[in-house]
Amino acid sequence: MSRDASIDFDWADDHYTFRLALGELRELQEKTGVGPLALLNRLNDGTWQVDDPREVLRCGLIGAGMEPLPALSLVRRYVDERPRMEGVKPAYLILAAALFGTDEEELPGKTEAATMTEGSASPPSTDTEPSLDTPPAKSTE
Repeated sequence: MSRDASIDFDWADDHYTFRLALGELRELQEKTGVGPLALLNRLNDGTWQVDDPREVLRCGLIGAGMEPLPALSLVRRYVDERPRMEGVKPAYLILAAALFGTDEEELPGKTEAATMTEGSASPPSTDTEPSLDTPPAKSTE
C-alpha cells in the first residue's frame, strides 16, 4: 500500500497491485453509470450490478500499470468465469483505497473522520456544559 492509494493483495493467480487514479475513476463512472461513492455503496450493500466488480478490478489493474489486454484477460478468467460474489470483496477494497486511502496512509482529518462515522454525522462535542434536560446537581455544602 502506498500514498498514491494503490493497494496490493493476492488475487486470482498471483499477487497484484491495483490503483484507481482519476482517469480510471472516470472510466468506472462511465461504465457503471454512477459515481465512485455510489458504486462503493452498491458493492457494500449488495445492490451491485453484474459488471461492477469486473470493471473495478479491470480498471484497478490498468491503473497500477498493467496493459489493458492482459488486464482484460485476467478479469475474463477470474471474474467472468467464476462465481459472481468472488469479485465483490476485492473490488470493494480497491475502490475504498482509491476514495479513502489505505490504513498505512496518514491522511489529514483521519481521526476526526473516523470518529464522525462511528455513529454521528457531526464531530464529537468537547463542551462540558450541563444538559438542559437534567436539573443541576444540588450542592452538599
